[in-house]
Amino acid sequence: MAESLPPEMLSYILSFLPLSDQKEASLVNQAWYYAAQSALQETDVRYIIPVAYASLTSIKSLSRRQVSCVSLTSMDSSSDTSNVLQSISYFLGPHLHSLSLRGGTLTEASFIELITSCPRLQVLDLSGCNSLFMSGMLLDQPETVQQVREALANLQELNLANLRCLADASFNRLSGCAPRLERLSLAHCHITFDPHHNLSAQRASSAILSFHNILYFLKERASHLVALDLRGTNLPPTALQALGQVVGLHLQELTLRGCRDISTEAVAALCHQQQGLTSLDLSGCSELADGALLAVSQGLRGLRHLRMEKLQRLTDAGFTALHWLRELRSLDVAECCLVSGRELAKALGFPKGPPPHLTSLRLAYCSLLKKDKGPKLSRNFGDMGFFLPQLPPEPLAPSQETPKQLTPSLLMLRALQELDLTACSKLTDTSLAQVLKFPSLKRLSLSLLLELTDTGLVAVARGCPSLEHLALSHCSRLSDRGWVQAANFWKRLQHLNLSSCNQLTEQTLVTIGKACRQLTVLDVSMCQGISMAAVRHFQAQLPHVTCVQSRFVGGLT
Repeated sequence: MAESLPPEMLSYILSFLPLSDQKEASLVNQAWYYAAQSALQETDVRYIIPVAYASLTSIKSLSRRQVSCVSLTSMDSSSDTSNVLQSISYFLGPHLHSLSLRGGTLTEASFIELITSCPRLQVLDLSGCNSLFMSGMLLDQPETVQQVREALANLQELNLANLRCLADASFNRLSGCAPRLERLSLAHCHITFDPHHNLSAQRASSAILSFHNILYFLKERASHLVALDLRGTNLPPTALQALGQVVGLHLQELTLRGCRDISTEAVAALCHQQQGLTSLDLSGCSELADGALLAVSQGLRGLRHLRMEKLQRLTDAGFTALHWLRELRSLDVAECCLVSGRELAKALGFPKGPPPHLTSLRLAYCSLLKKDKGPKLSRNFGDMGFFLPQLPPEPLAPSQETPKQLTPSLLMLRALQELDLTACSKLTDTSLAQVLKFPSLKRLSLSLLLELTDTGLVAVARGCPSLEHLALSHCSRLSDRGWVQAANFWKRLQHLNLSSCNQLTEQTLVTIGKACRQLTVLDVSMCQGISMAAVRHFQAQLPHVTCVQSRFVGGLT
């Protein structure tokens, strides 16, 4: 009966199967093979293709799947590269929506030929392609510009990061070919800032990329542009204020990571001018203090993603207004060494409870130390508000209800799916057992928790049974006995990092192999109790584990 179905219907049916079953179905007969190939078309899957002679056969076969996302690697100026690019242009170009040439060395002629064969392109990554811009003559011929403009008519995202030779003229010619551009990255580009420059003067320098030229571009594209990445550009406060004042510009995403000169006052002005921001990255902006977070919390009520890593001046006082961010999905305050966690916990719990959609929280490398006056309280994360005070050693029976908490704690974040507690060194088994009870949590990092023992591991396994990614590197007190009890709770585990867990032996590999049948990536590097022979046996027994990191196992150098 299946043989009589139209190919389109058969392909539709197969698309509901898991990827592994689709591959099996492709072996039935020729009709099923082509139906499975069509079903395997996935717009969010990126294929990484080395630009080498050996890739020619693969490129031809990928054309049958109408692959839409491709990253090309190992490009140079050789004849082999030219031949492979021609093959990609012919077989894959008509279907491509996303193309990455990151770090490639290619000629302008090869670039033009490739781009003009991709009429449906929406995303283009030219980051690190310095050879294209070194001469400053890219797209200087009118007939070439017209061809590229037709090919990039639907381009929405352009990545020009790490281009040391990018200048005003080449930037203007390339961006002029993409009238529908919505997302632009100029990360780590060398941008010159001249506060005395007159915008009415000639703006297209052939030698430098100037901020006044970028500002002119923003004014022209204000109605379309929604995302801008200026990380690592040393943007001064005056430039940030000028950016925020562009008439008609309504950014949704802005990345300023590593712009160390940005001031708290400039961020406050930005929050007033660009109130539609939903994603903001201020990580590594070392001049920022509590006022910046207060301004963000009060001015950007629709913010969904906030990153403020490595802000050494940020303290608890900055979190007092965080409760205004009701739409917050992810919060990253890793390596903010002056944050104790108490005000953060209060902000997440007051006055209406935590943000209902908060799914990701990163507190990595936050020591969160606060010495209490009470002589019996230890200096651990449990005293800071996020984790409750330590409980008696007897665990609660499964039938008992968890008592209502009188103080804010991590338990309030019921929607949490990702939690990073790397190197929060004062965490104990007791505090983890009391708070890490998230049935839907998918990603968890407890790496570098030197006090974590088998007791804490089992408690985490019971409280977080849906984990898919788990990092436990350098947790040196974990042993085989803990994994015997914990592994059966983690049926969905796919990525596991156990590097430098020196008490583990090959028995843990046996336990994991039996219990975690969905595991695909395992890292046991520098585990002195695990031998290379045990790793090979594990791989032979579990061929679906595609990557096993085993550097220096057994103490080998």
